[in-house]
Amino acid sequence: MVRKAKLKDAKEICSLISYWAKEGMVLERSLNYIYENIRDFWVFQDKEKLLGVSALHIVGWDDLAEIKSLVVDKRYHKRGIGKRLVDACLQEAKELEVKKVFVLTLTGSFFEKLGFRKIDKNELPHKIWSECVHCIYFPDCKEEAFVLSI
Repeated sequence: MVRKAKLKDAKEICSLISYWAKEGMVLERSLNYIYENIRDFWVFQDKEKLLGVSALHIVGWDDLAEIKSLVVDKRYHKRGIGKRLVDACLQEAKELEVKKVFVLTLTGSFFEKLGFRKIDKNELPHKIWSECVHCIYFPDCKEEAFVLSI
């Protein structure tokens, strides 16, 4: 089941993200970051275990949001969990009247299957890059940008 994250989920969210960060697939998120941004997060829960996580982060005043930290427990890939988490983020974006949702990712084909289109990163507002300067891959970013108009 997909639901909004709760404070009690923070450590498990951190653990899921950390696994994929060590694999070089997503950016590391500190436990403090997760607690401070818990309202951005969605989780996929099966019984008592979190199997996946994503976050929808509103970016500035441009009617723009970013999907961040989309990860699924490696034992549960190819079961539609990632899609369901993205769908939850997109539904929330619609409710908030966001016009465009973007993602910076190393797994672009997944997002293309969901209707996102590839764009040049330079099309994104400069405000977005304020987080990028703290990334271990900056300035040699390997991520691609994808956007979906809602």
